[in-house]
Amino acid sequence: MIVVVAGVTGCGKTTVGALLAKDCGWEFHDADDFHSAASVAKMKRGAPLTDDDRWPWLDRLNALLQDSERQNKSLVLACSALKLVYRDRLARGCAAVRFVFLEVDAELLRARLAARKGHYMNPKLLDSQIAILELPQDALRLDAGESPATLAGKIRTALAP
Repeated sequence: MIVVVAGVTGCGKTTVGALLAKDCGWEFHDADDFHSAASVAKMKRGAPLTDDDRWPWLDRLNALLQDSERQNKSLVLACSALKLVYRDRLARGCAAVRFVFLEVDAELLRARLAARKGHYMNPKLLDSQIAILELPQDALRLDAGESPATLAGKIRTALAP
């Protein structure tokens, strides 16, 4: 199984995804690690990425998911996946992808981003992410105001065979 933990910056994708992967004994990847140097620099400056910036990134992630599926390896990927077209491109050719979307109040997001240290994502980009967000209809949607352990437990229960 491949689980993509999705949502806007600061919602807890990486924390919840890493905990879920550890609990399940699966591989974990953070999509942020797959951005080009140019995209990282752009986000550091506070400039939102365009679709043209995102396509090669999503293609690299899709290759990771396809490779994992070919090897019959389960993994968790933390990835914003904000638009339907991004989720479709990410999961293209993969049968075992399940999306989990972490929803959270904008004020809690702002507080989390203000407290976050050492991440290249400029907090100014939150509004641009919210503006392009297309809530998934076919994903497990959870309140990211809950603790990471609670969220990981809910995901395990919901996705259990």
